[in-house]
Amino acid sequence: MTPAQHPLGARQAARRFAAALARRWRAVVAGRDAGSSTAEMALITPLLVMVLLLVVLCGRLVAAQIDVDAAASSGARSGSIARTEAAARAEAERTARDTLAARGITCRDATVTIDTGGLRPASAVTVTISCVVRLADLLLLGVPGTKRVSASATSPIDQWRGGQQP
Repeated sequence: MTPAQHPLGARQAARRFAAALARRWRAVVAGRDAGSSTAEMALITPLLVMVLLLVVLCGRLVAAQIDVDAAASSGARSGSIARTEAAARAEAERTARDTLAARGITCRDATVTIDTGGLRPASAVTVTISCVVRLADLLLLGVPGTKRVSASATSPIDQWRGGQQP
């Protein structure tokens, strides 16, 4: 029977045929992809976890760098307002280590180097901190165990300050 001889008419017959063809096509296509999203998630989940751990690693390194910068800056500032060179060295080191401890950064082999410049007016106090940060607890990334982070800060000594006190 041709579409023209169909009792419902040619137009309706064509619509029904197209609808049936579309349903069949959707059924064929849907059958091929059944379960593929589960397989995709199973393959991509470990990659997403690795990316997340990489972000955590980068965040830890940036936070450690910021904390070491702050400790160096605090140490240089406290050293620059001291009256004697010995007091400047002691205050700068104490402040730098206290700042590292207060910020919760656990450094292995933290070294604090202080240059007072003789504590003369118009000179500067420079504090350099070098610190080893542990990364071994991010086991899934397979990163080496440590990373050295260092920072240096300089604080000027007031040009018009008075002489040293006894």
